[in-house]
Amino acid sequence: MANKKELDLVLINPGNRTQIYQSLGSTVSAIEPPVWAGLMATFVRNKGFSVAIIDATADELTPSQTAERVAELNPVLTAVVVYGQQPSASTQVMAGASAVCTAIKQDYPEQKVILVGGHVASLPERSLREEDADFIAGGEGLYTMLELIQALKSDQPDFSKVRGLWYLDGKEAKTNPAAPLLMNVAEEMPGIAWDLLPMHKYRAHNWHCFGDLQRQPYASIYTSLGCPFHCSFCCIQAPFKSGESELGYKSFTNSYRLWSPQAVIKEIDTLVNKYGVRNIKIADEMFVLNPKHVLGICDLIIERGYKLNIWAYARVDTVREDMLDKLKRAGVNWLAFGIEAASDRVRNDVQKGIDQNDVYKTLDKVRAAGINIIGNYIFGLPEDDLETMQATLDLALELNCEFANFYSAMAYPGSQLYDMAIKEGWSLPKTWSGYSQHSVDTLPLPTKYLSASEVLRFRDRAFQIYFNSPKYLEMITQKFGVETAEHIRQTTSHKLERAYA
Repeated sequence: MANKKELDLVLINPGNRTQIYQSLGSTVSAIEPPVWAGLMATFVRNKGFSVAIIDATADELTPSQTAERVAELNPVLTAVVVYGQQPSASTQVMAGASAVCTAIKQDYPEQKVILVGGHVASLPERSLREEDADFIAGGEGLYTMLELIQALKSDQPDFSKVRGLWYLDGKEAKTNPAAPLLMNVAEEMPGIAWDLLPMHKYRAHNWHCFGDLQRQPYASIYTSLGCPFHCSFCCIQAPFKSGESELGYKSFTNSYRLWSPQAVIKEIDTLVNKYGVRNIKIADEMFVLNPKHVLGICDLIIERGYKLNIWAYARVDTVREDMLDKLKRAGVNWLAFGIEAASDRVRNDVQKGIDQNDVYKTLDKVRAAGINIIGNYIFGLPEDDLETMQATLDLALELNCEFANFYSAMAYPGSQLYDMAIKEGWSLPKTWSGYSQHSVDTLPLPTKYLSASEVLRFRDRAFQIYFNSPKYLEMITQKFGVETAEHIRQTTSHKLERAYA
């Protein structure tokens, strides 16, 4: 490795798509642009430092090939990014991140490596002791990376001054005061460094393009960071908590940061006019929340006349009827709702207090506006038994949404469920890939009444029942055509291998 450092930072999106999704990874799953790596690149570049991104997922690089690219670039600092675009994705990405760190350190031991993301922010000391990384970012990582680069470039690096940093001093784990959250995101982190990414390789979710199965080009963006709600199975806020505390937030208050509609439309302008993107995911944990924000973005898209195909997350209790027309006119063709469970007892136990009647009313209004629905359901929440899980499946079949995601309850590090699982001594996955919903070694939580294997078997059976339902396939055929219905049949032919079941 050359001695001269011509690059300040390399950000790595680690790759393990096959391990996470099995056979679904080759053709069915989306290939997502690494939104957090792209945002971090923008932030660091705007501070005057040079940056590159290695997207090992999109480029299908092995850990050793990724390490070779790092060696060629020879940066001051390599950051392996363990953020995901939905809460479960951070921990399941950890298997690939770990392998990349090991490959770099085995072949190029002098290279300085930091792990940054939701998973490691939830388990900083454990990550520091278990992984082949020199440093861990204990928060969202932006100021930590910036100050670490500055320290490494100095004649006598002083890591004790780097906010939010975890590192070893001999065998002693040391941690510095937390870094605050970046609050003026629109000014200091105005969008993603698309020029550093292989834009031609990203692919939309299959259902996102029902009726027109042209899944490329594709991109994901954030218009906000954080979520004000407190669902106990979610860990989205975990990397932000230390930074919130540093800013004086109460422990029960979640931060929620917005890019302005003007900043968002500038990002969309770039995607449409430079890269020809039409399929867009708004990756916000909760997009349809703040009416002024949502409608401001919609107005700007409508003014430009873009013909977009957008999907985003919403909640049954945040969608106002007067939003729906503009959402549809702006190209929001899909909204994803966390319905989770049919039983009030099960939902209330995880602080997901929505009224069943509101589910029907909201979904009817959304469909009346011409917007398709993704229903998200979870089997195996703590109060679930076979009767309540069957009720959830029956509800899913009755609602007959244009797409459905069936999850097993997982205790993701950083969530209240994880803390409960540790306290109660429940079995957790032995590997980080075991937190993936689709991996061979996946291990969901047991409930108060069911074993993990019973939950997993029910989830896999529910998937087959739903997507082979004559009522569902007939609706898909009428709405999207015969080709889409056949695509669904081909998807259900992929049988997941399960070690635990």
